Amino acid sequence: MLSYAQAFIALWLYRYVRLIVNCISHWTFKPIPLPEEPTLTSKDVTIIIPTIDGEGSDFQQTLHTCLGTDPFEIVLVTIDAHLKRLTGVAASIHSSRIRVISVAHANKRRQMCRALPEVLTKITLFADDDVIWPSKVLDWILAAFEKPDIGGVGTCQRLQRADHPNIWGFLAALYLERRNFEISATTHLDGGVSCLSGRTVAYRTHILQDPEFTYGFTHEYWLGKYQLNTDDDNFVTRWMVSHGWKTYVQYCREAELQTTLEDNPKFLKQCLRWSRSNWRSNLTSMLYERHIWRQQPWCAYALHLATLSPPAIIGDGLLVFLLSKTTQNWDAQSQRHALGVLLLWMFISKFVKLLGHFIRYPQDAFLLPISILFGYFHGLIKVYAFFSLNVTAWGTRKGADTDDKYRMIWLDKLPSKTARRAPS
Repeated sequence: MLSYAQAFIALWLYRYVRLIVNCISHWTFKPIPLPEEPTLTSKDVTIIIPTIDGEGSDFQQTLHTCLGTDPFEIVLVTIDAHLKRLTGVAASIHSSRIRVISVAHANKRRQMCRALPEVLTKITLFADDDVIWPSKVLDWILAAFEKPDIGGVGTCQRLQRADHPNIWGFLAALYLERRNFEISATTHLDGGVSCLSGRTVAYRTHILQDPEFTYGFTHEYWLGKYQLNTDDDNFVTRWMVSHGWKTYVQYCREAELQTTLEDNPKFLKQCLRWSRSNWRSNLTSMLYERHIWRQQPWCAYALHLATLSPPAIIGDGLLVFLLSKTTQNWDAQSQRHALGVLLLWMFISKFVKLLGHFIRYPQDAFLLPISILFGYFHGLIKVYAFFSLNVTAWGTRKGADTDDKYRMIWLDKLPSKTARRAPS
């Protein structure tokens, strides 16, 4: 049986080896540079934007920045009820490169599948309807595709900073900052990411137009009980891994998009939705598909396995408890020094991933304690998400949950020709 000292060392190493290695990897990361003689240009890219509302200044700004990168075409996919309105929005921009199509119900997987057969270019790029692109983003995305074994390429993301940011905006910005840190580190080490975010991500078209992919994408099952029609970007990322394609994230200013997140208490619902998605996808990767253990071992340890880690407040408390037991026979001064060093290390570990944000916005430094407290609170969100994995509602966007019943369908309610029992 492990002694208190052995248990402390084991837990410390499990929690912090990945942080130390990820710090080194993140700080030394370099994106794939632009080729001198590229074989792909922006005219080899079709942009697909699934949307529901398709209106407002943010959406128009998205279209203008996408058009500014000079793609071959932009395909907007909405629902039938909004087709006429979105067609009018597209016409107001006066570009022949925007096309509008629709599906009956709001579901991102169905919208993506509706658009994919329309793509005529070598590269298909999916984007959300609230992103702002830098002018050279396509050049940097395409640079990664010069490597023939790369099938999918992601980008880094920043929150579009409000004129008067609040606490919720601060927490949202840190969420993206932390994500940038983690995916750049794991990409650098073994090319792995747990999810290529659908906010802006590109794939080789022939992969997505393969009938085998289309079938798998529209027939994913969860726990052998439900047909899963959410978590689209997680599925496509796993498909790349399971079919031998490498992925890459271009972490650089030229490939840094801006986006919006909730700047009110609804941000907690976003966190809950993301946490559920992480649970479902990471458990599938680790326990059912299992390709990551061989192809992306560092990513499996640093990102996927972290899903199973206890909430931070439990991990921190356990380390303090084990250290106190380990040093119980030391003199009082040595005990205090040991505890002080541990607490200082824990404090450093809470913000080292977020240094980029505080360097850009040093005026936010006084909010660091709120970030630490929210990190502990997020552990509760993670636990609640685990016990509600059959919930797929967004709860944050008008009209987004009108067709929520199509996101996770109980197999017994499917037509007999469609339903089947998948491995649990």
